Amino acid sequence: MATAKAQTLPQPRDSIAEVVRESLPYRVRKHWADYLYVLPSLLVMLVVIGYPLVYTVWLSFHATPPRTGEWNFNGIANYQQILTDPRFWRITGNTIYWTVGSTLFAFILGFGAALALHNPFPGRGVVRALLLIPWVISAVAAAYVWRWILHSDYGLVSGTLMSWGIIDRPLVLLDSNSRVMPTLIMVNVWKEFPFVMVMLTAGLQTVPDRLLRAARIDGASAWNQFRHVTLPHLRGVILITTLLLFVINLNSFTLVWLMTGGGPANASQLWITEIYNIAFRSLQYGPASAFSVILFIIMLALGYFYVKALTANAPRREG
Repeated sequence: MATAKAQTLPQPRDSIAEVVRESLPYRVRKHWADYLYVLPSLLVMLVVIGYPLVYTVWLSFHATPPRTGEWNFNGIANYQQILTDPRFWRITGNTIYWTVGSTLFAFILGFGAALALHNPFPGRGVVRALLLIPWVISAVAAAYVWRWILHSDYGLVSGTLMSWGIIDRPLVLLDSNSRVMPTLIMVNVWKEFPFVMVMLTAGLQTVPDRLLRAARIDGASAWNQFRHVTLPHLRGVILITTLLLFVINLNSFTLVWLMTGGGPANASQLWITEIYNIAFRSLQYGPASAFSVILFIIMLALGYFYVKALTANAPRREG
């Protein structure tokens, strides 16, 4: 009885040793040779990423009037100026609208394309190649082509609809306060949905056929097979794809800037385009840096969840 009781008692030394083995300094000492291999890359990242990051944070606490060229420390005044400006909250609404709308519809369209092209049929490879064209086209070229297509005076869409008698006046899209954001989201979805299609096509190919066959033998319908077999296996891919797409759209600059420049009347102004305006048009580097730091904090939080999702099922290294 005493022996059994002794075996059930906790082992504090083992617990302490395990905590020590889990610590970062111990792992660095244990695998110091491994870290030497990545040291050159870490040094490059420190110069290319670390220095600009620290400099931007430092600059965000300074007033930088463009005429004098003097930089004066002003504490958190730049952050207060941004967060109390009604313009910031209007642009924040535009950014949320753009990011959520683009992510949602690109995911739905890309998921549908992946499901439609999963089963073999004649010409599937050709269809896949054609659907990849929007993704591989340069964002600059796509922006200029779509700006011409959607132009209200000489654009292809407006001219075609008028020649067919469907409308009797030019269709205003990019110059309309109420239509510009849905139009930009439509173009962005066209550009991004192939990325979702590729990611989810790869995920669909990992679903075990034996589970689908077993579900069919048990009499499961196509919907129940998708819901109870396919979807659970795609959960990790869906999460990672959604997070990546969200981050990409939050940082999207080229398409919006070249098609509308944030107009008309700031109706399509986003965080990233506003930062550009403040820094390179108004030459107010302090407020622009503060705006950039706010965006960086949000991106850092999203990056944390992305890494968590990416490493959720990764095998843990022992020793």
